Amino acid sequence: MRKALLIVDVQNDFCEGGSLAVPAASEIIPYINELTQNNPYDEIILTQDFHPANHKSFASNNDRQVGDNIILNGIPQYMWPDHCVQGTTGAEFHPQLDRSRVTHIVQKGTNTEIDSYSAFQDNNHFMKTGLGDYLRSRNIELVEIVGLALDYCVKYTCLDSVREGFITCLHFNGTRAVNVKPENGRDTIYELLQNQVSVLA
Repeated sequence: MRKALLIVDVQNDFCEGGSLAVPAASEIIPYINELTQNNPYDEIILTQDFHPANHKSFASNNDRQVGDNIILNGIPQYMWPDHCVQGTTGAEFHPQLDRSRVTHIVQKGTNTEIDSYSAFQDNNHFMKTGLGDYLRSRNIELVEIVGLALDYCVKYTCLDSVREGFITCLHFNGTRAVNVKPENGRDTIYELLQNQVSVLA
């Protein structure tokens, strides 16, 4: 069975010191590096949040406060701090992440009008990133997922991976939640298990 490792958004802004830092984010990097260095993956794929500066998911572009919710193009949108802006250090991959075996990079969140948590498509399900087609073109059947953050981009990437027809596994030790409430990460794991995502301890 051909398998891929999908590394979601291990970027400076989501790690300690970044504008949208996930608690203990850098703790997962040695684990991810061990996976990439010691497992025979057929594909190792990075996703990169890559927003234009005027992205409408940013509170600063809507005269709102971080944490507010608005309706954006017909669906609820959480207001985030500016993060992973194209051309900034925050958008770059964390320097400790081993990228020596990476075969493909998927950029998401590039449309000013629509946010994109999933690596497969935007939040409105209007536009696909091409990741599903790429994996199928490489005859990938199993997708293992790690990265940031568990309760947003990782969760929606896992759910869409199942919808795209891939056997999908999440490495629990290779992810962290942005929301520090314990129940947020726990509830995400329950939701994934209920939707045919295997969770590897």
